[in-house]
Formats: sequence, C-alpha cells, structure tokens
Amino acid sequence: MAFSFGVREAGSTVRTEILAGVTTWLAMVYIVVVNPGILATTGMDHGAVFVATCLGAGIATIAMGLFANYPLALAPGMGLNAYFAFVVVAGMKVPWQVALGAVFISGTLFLIVSLLHVREWLINTIPLSLKLGIGAGIGLFLAIIGLKGMGIIVGDPATLVTLGHIDNAATLLSCAGFVVMAALASRGISAAVLIGILGTAAAGIPFGLTKFTGIVSLPPALTPTLFQMDIRGALGLGIASIVLTFFLVDILDNAGTLIATTHRAGLMRPDGTVPRLRQALTADSGGAILGSVLGTSTVTSYIESAAGIQAGGRTGLTALTTGVLFLLTLFFAPLAISVPGFATAPALVFVACLMARALRDVNWDDMTDYLPAVVTAIAMPLTYSIATGIGLGFIVYAAVKTLAGRPREVGGAVWLIAVASAARFVMF
Repeated sequence: MAFSFGVREAGSTVRTEILAGVTTWLAMVYIVVVNPGILATTGMDHGAVFVATCLGAGIATIAMGLFANYPLALAPGMGLNAYFAFVVVAGMKVPWQVALGAVFISGTLFLIVSLLHVREWLINTIPLSLKLGIGAGIGLFLAIIGLKGMGIIVGDPATLVTLGHIDNAATLLSCAGFVVMAALASRGISAAVLIGILGTAAAGIPFGLTKFTGIVSLPPALTPTLFQMDIRGALGLGIASIVLTFFLVDILDNAGTLIATTHRAGLMRPDGTVPRLRQALTADSGGAILGSVLGTSTVTSYIESAAGIQAGGRTGLTALTTGVLFLLTLFFAPLAISVPGFATAPALVFVACLMARALRDVNWDDMTDYLPAVVTAIAMPLTYSIATGIGLGFIVYAAVKTLAGRPREVGGAVWLIAVASAARFVMF
C-alpha cells in the first residue's frame, strides 16, 4: 500500500496517512447529521438521505484517493445543499426529484469541461474577487439559515427580520453549542463541530427537546431516493439558471479547495499548476453525479481536508482512510436521526463564519474589485438566492470595469455569465 500511493516518496508514513485520514473524517463527519436535516425539509426521506450522504462521501473520497492520489475528502457541499432545499425546492417550488436531475446535469457538465480542459478557461477568466465574493456569500447565506434555525432571528413584517425569543431553551442551547464549537476549534480540535452538535443534542434530552433513539443499527433503506432524479423534468422545466448555479459554484468551490489544500500540502508545482488535475476533477465531478443518483445534493471537495493535511496527510491513502470511515458511519443512523435541528443550526453559523473569511483576501485598494465582491456576498442572503447573488456580482463587475475604462480586465466567462444573468432578470 505504501508503494502504490507513493507514501515514502511523499515524505510520509502509512501510520501518519491513516491518522490524517481519521482527522479529516472527524473534521467533516458532521455533514452526515446536517445534510439529512436540511434535505429532509424538501420531503426527502431522512434515513435515505443519511445513507446517500455516507455513500456519496465514502465512494467519492475513495475515488479521489485511488485515482488522483490526493489527501482530499468529498461530501455533499454546505451551501449547495441549502440552495437545493431552501431556494430551488422551497422557493421555486421545484420537486426534489427534478432538483436532483439538475444536480445530475450539472455534474455531467462538470465532467465534460474537466475532460476537455474548458474548466481551466472558466477558472482563469473569472477574477479572484468574484471567486472570493461567491465563497463569502455562500457563507452568509448559510448564516441566515442557521440563525433562523437557532431561533435567534425571526421574520418581521416591518423590518424583514428581527431578534427572536432568545429565552427559549432550544435557542439558548444552540447558542451554547456555537460557543463550544468556536472554543474547541480555536484550540485546534478537529472534531469541534461534531462535538458541538452531539453535546447540544445531549443537553436537550433533560428538557425533552431531544429524543434519543439509539446509536448503532443496520443502515436505513436507500430506495426512497435512489435513482429518483428526474432528468427529463430538469431539461423540460427550463431551469438553466439552477443548473448553471450548481455547476458554477461546484467548479469554483472545487478549484478553490484544490488550490488551497495542494499548496498547504506542498503538492503544487513551482509554476502554480496542480499535478494530476484532470484525475482530481474527474473524481469530483463523478462525485456530483453519484450523489444525485443516490439521492443527495452536489458532492464536492471539502476544505476540511486541510485538517488531515495539517496532521501530515500527503497521499491518497489519507483519502482512502477517510472514505472507509464514511462507509462505516452508515451504521450510526439512529444517532444521526436523534439529533434535532437546534443542534445542527449552530454548525451552519460556524461554517458560515469560516467561509466569510474569504473577503479578507479581496483587493480593498481597488473599488472595481471589492464592490462586485461585496455585492455578490450580501446579495445572496438578502435575496435568499445564491444564483441571484452570482448574477448581480458578475453584472456589477462587467459594468464597473467597463465604465472605469478597463473592459479588457473582464474575461469571456464573466461576460457570458453577466449577459445570461441580465437576460434572466429581465425575463423573470
């Protein structure tokens, strides 16, 4: 195994790689609790989504390790699952089966552009400021969903939102869970989010807020979501903007994760390129397709992989270990189902805070850079739509750069998305 993954050549050991894989799993296993809770709001079967989450994460992560030999783990993406549930299904009234069809189509497009090298053109022509704005905006989108789930904010006809009932027991426990996550994470504990979720859920038992149903059992049935994606419905419904959003966010998120993690692991070439890029992108796009087939939102690379890299992971053996642990997690369905929404909501806010850090790298000395980034970030939560935030950001970027006399800085992909977004706003 050490020879096949090139562990020694990477300056690592089998023991270090396995421990790094465990570290990555601890850092991101919270998704098997959070994702079913989010997607269940669409009417999808909670148990089936739990199984789809574990299988999608496990298989895609193992594929990343075997084919790309990278210490990267994959799972249903935070932000994309919220967009799937709260915008596409709840907001646009699109059946979840059709939404899964859109995920399948976007994953297929991702696979095609990865094999044809179109992906490099897309990534290189989209400016860094917009990439950072999209990342931060998705974080803020998660924050408003999480704060609502915690009970900290509620709707108000006069001010749109206002302070909720913070004396509520569930809200107080959610706040305590968030503080625990932050405190543990600041101490470098990889399982900070998971510990915070389980601790909050356990604290709700004496108040009758958490109903404990057990820890270990055979996995629930996958049949309620397996092969339920409606591809024909997605093609016929005219939801090109939904497919584009899934596709664009996935490709940008994956690119950002690859760049950040390979740089941290010392795997990036001196010229800034990433080795075995096609294999990595194929594994990622394949994960998105697999997830839609199993019954979950877009599966993508996780920045939490950095936890395993920090622990010494340098090869695909780390990913293989993480993937196997996700498959073993299938047998902890009762524990996942027992966790109530008020325990997972603070995890959304915590992840949101981490994602919002992207704005720190925006060029704040150039107004034509930071204005579109800020518009993108604040438009997502305030319009309750990731697609709208992306569209407005790209339109503002193209317009401001052009009117400032710098149209050459606007890449082809930016013009394409800006024009398509403007047409969508005018038509709908």
